[in-house]
Amino acid sequence: MQINNYLKKVPTIVICVLTVIFAGIVIFHYGMYAFSKKETSTVAYSENLIRGSILDRNGKALAVSTNFYQFGVTPSAIKDVQEFSNLIAPVIGEMPQIISQLIFSNKKSSFLYIKKKIDQSVYDELKTLCNTKGFGNAVRFDRIPGRIYPENNLASQLIGFTDYDGKGSEGIEYSMNDILMPLPNGTDEELRGKNIYLTIDANLQYKLEKIAQDALTKTGGEALMLVAAEAKTGEILSYISLPSADLNDFGNVSQEALRSRPVSEGYEPGSVFKIFSVAAFLDTNAISKTDIFTCDGVYERRTSSGEVVKITCLNNDGPQTAREALQHSCNDALAQMSDRIDSDVFLKKIRSFGFGEKTGIELSGETTGLVRNTSDRLWSARSKPTIAIGQEIQVSAMQMVQAATAIANGGVPVKLTLIDKITDSNGKEDFVHKPIYKDRVLKESTATYLLSCMESVTESGTGRKATIGDISIGTKTGTAQMADHIHGGYSKTDYISNCIAVFPVEAPEIILYIVIEKAKGEQYAGRIVAPVIKEAANVIIDYLGMSRKSASSLVHSGVISISGDAPVVIKDTVPNFVGMSSRQILPLTDRTDLRVKVNGYGWVTEQKPAPGTPVTENMEIELYLE
Repeated sequence: MQINNYLKKVPTIVICVLTVIFAGIVIFHYGMYAFSKKETSTVAYSENLIRGSILDRNGKALAVSTNFYQFGVTPSAIKDVQEFSNLIAPVIGEMPQIISQLIFSNKKSSFLYIKKKIDQSVYDELKTLCNTKGFGNAVRFDRIPGRIYPENNLASQLIGFTDYDGKGSEGIEYSMNDILMPLPNGTDEELRGKNIYLTIDANLQYKLEKIAQDALTKTGGEALMLVAAEAKTGEILSYISLPSADLNDFGNVSQEALRSRPVSEGYEPGSVFKIFSVAAFLDTNAISKTDIFTCDGVYERRTSSGEVVKITCLNNDGPQTAREALQHSCNDALAQMSDRIDSDVFLKKIRSFGFGEKTGIELSGETTGLVRNTSDRLWSARSKPTIAIGQEIQVSAMQMVQAATAIANGGVPVKLTLIDKITDSNGKEDFVHKPIYKDRVLKESTATYLLSCMESVTESGTGRKATIGDISIGTKTGTAQMADHIHGGYSKTDYISNCIAVFPVEAPEIILYIVIEKAKGEQYAGRIVAPVIKEAANVIIDYLGMSRKSASSLVHSGVISISGDAPVVIKDTVPNFVGMSSRQILPLTDRTDLRVKVNGYGWVTEQKPAPGTPVTENMEIELYLE
């Protein structure tokens, strides 16, 4: 049977022609879409929407609003592309050939952005140049909200930054974007977002960041985390993640510098975790304070199924109580203790500290860490004793601090926070943090005993180099091999070195936790991290004015004179702002009777209107800083 009997010749030709035409149309439009430059649009932000500020607990500005501009052109309206490129390239800091190539390759586009986020001084120069040279009708400047970060790198991952369109992109800028940025109401009324006061103290943060950076340099580590918190309130006084980022130049910052490690990174903490293991054993009556566990340098056990579990110690520590096992950081003794407790009971107690779940801190990207179940396919006979010494479990630095609040507060943990208060543009408080205490997880006697054990670790154990002398401090150090994600198992060269501290022991006020990743050379936490704890704790003690036993007693009148920048006062006429610092003039941005706009950062070099101009209601004052 011939195929021609089923198909007629003419209809077949028609169908083929139509198919070819349709395919050609599809290919043409696809090619236009794939190879043409997409028109870039920007969100139409109104200049009447003013983003709220981010400040430290004392009101020091850490992020304030300003204006930037997006510079774009209509390619077809530029007659001499090369001349245009040669003229504007030096102003915007680009190569002429890059600009001309961009325009030539997008000649058919109705609009094209040449440069995003230019500041006021570049805008002024560029606009004057374009108008003078006859390019005024071919260019466009879109005004967008921007941010100035007066302290540059300080607490960079915590504060975060806004992107080129003025939206929060990382840190508090991202997680609290809806509070910081007001919603338009369809009118021309100026709307201001809420101001967020963080719990960190910028001055203390600066001092501790310097210590942290010095420690990272000295040890050759790749990264460092430091968190200091008030034990009774859960307020974070310092949040450090190194390497850090310059928030005023976020476009040129590496991803490593943007990582907010204390909340996002999960790792095996090693021996630091032993304080929580011992707390679980004691609180469930699996062991007592007087029980003796003899260390012969290795823990070895054979299960009924024939599986052999073997965990080694650095030393042969001999007979030990729980206190002594923590002092010597004895793996053998901790593994023996774990034999006394049911696996599910142990895991439940660990989870009660907050391990295996997010702390709920006000930052995005928080890890839950990892606490396995006995039903997990990777659970084995060695899992429980291994978890007891801080391996086969993943925690975050924030979880470690959260768990330590339970020991510091007599068995009752307090929720951690980074937000001190939130106010409107007039300073009215919308929210003020109050401590949120969780359910009791330890008997008070257990928590008190653990604090005394941590003090013993400092006095005569692995935390000796953290000794302060005139203020009691409890510590626990830990050094753990990091997972080898390429070859599997554990790395033979990469270690986590960490130490947690609580002080004063008799009435805990501060929890301090430090982690150094991948130190070069010496890696034992007792030798490289404990000294950093000592240095940081001394700074905190002196900065907060905590009472020292060795402090001299002085008689004082009670009157303290503090020198500093005088506040800027605006009365009947506009003052001369030139030479003033950003720190002096930033409080003016919260005024509602005037519109003070700040462009750039550093010191005021120019202002509009001129000094001496009569002040009128709702007057706009624009300041340019370099």
